[in-house]
Formats: sequence, structure tokens, C-alpha cells
Amino acid sequence: MDMSITLLYAGMLAVLLLALSWNVVRFRRRLRVGLGDGGHPELQRAIRVHGNFLEYAPLGLILLGLLEADGLPAGWLHLAGASLVICRLLHAFGLSGSDGTSFGRFVGTLGTWIVLAALAVTAIARALI
Repeated sequence: MDMSITLLYAGMLAVLLLALSWNVVRFRRRLRVGLGDGGHPELQRAIRVHGNFLEYAPLGLILLGLLEADGLPAGWLHLAGASLVICRLLHAFGLSGSDGTSFGRFVGTLGTWIVLAALAVTAIARALI
């Protein structure tokens, strides 16, 4: 079974995860905080950007992989995968730059929810039909 589409987007999201992880490590080293955020808002923000990514990206990849294995056409898989990567990037940049509302955070969040909802509905429909 060829899973090259999911592999592509899993690889891209893994690179983004490593970048977000490195950002947390960078703040921890600079601020000398081994655990928690030490009361530093910038470290707290980096931790949440990393955590939020881990709360959403894995489920998107799981659904993408299952739908690829189930034979969903490549165009739809690429649309969902690319959208997920772009939305997670927008969210990461948006939240990294501001604690409040920002374009990237808003569009990244909304887009991620739309992608996950579309993948979920498609998975349910394909399972029942």
C-alpha cells in the first residue's frame, strides 16, 4: 500500500514540530528554566505554541493516513494535507507573535478546525457507505 501522500505531510509537520521544539529549548536555555515556564511569558507562549501543535497535528495525520489507505483521491488528500501544514504554520507564527488575537492565530485555528472536520466527516461517511 502506497502512503506517499501522508508521508509527505508527516515529514513536513515533523520539521515544523522540530522547529517549535527547538524554540522552547532555546528559551529554556536562555532563561535557565528546566521545567515549567519560570514565570516568563515568552517561554509560556513557546510552550503553548508547541503544545497546541501536538494537540491538533497528530489527529489530522491519522485521518489523512486512514483516508489515503481507504483510497480517497490524491487531490483531496493533497488539499487536506497542504491546508493542515499551512494552517499549523499560520497558527504557530500568529501565537508566537501575540498573546491576543492575530490574523495567523485566527486563520490557523479556524483552518485547522475546518480541515479536521472535513477529514472526520469524510472518514465517517466512507466508513458507513
